[in-house]
Amino acid sequence: MKRSLMLILLGLLVAFVIADGLITEFLINGGIAREGNPLLEEWVGKQGFILLKVVGSLACAYILWDIYRRFPRVALVSASCFVVAYGLIVLWNLSLAL
Repeated sequence: MKRSLMLILLGLLVAFVIADGLITEFLINGGIAREGNPLLEEWVGKQGFILLKVVGSLACAYILWDIYRRFPRVALVSASCFVVAYGLIVLWNLSLAL
């Protein structure tokens, strides 16, 4: 049961990170918002931004899965926190779009 929960959390995390990237691109290209993360500010609007989000989210999922194999509770709690955080970020971005 814990294994399937972890896989669901990792899938949600990847989906939320990619959704964040797509919505951010839409908002910035539409002049509705600006990037709040100074490290990503230079990347937004360039071709590599979505690729960066996809590769970064998959790398994070892999790292969390590796942690899960050794410390399941730590990984489940961490993944849950990241999913909630990115879920809130996606909701915030969507509220700006509306």
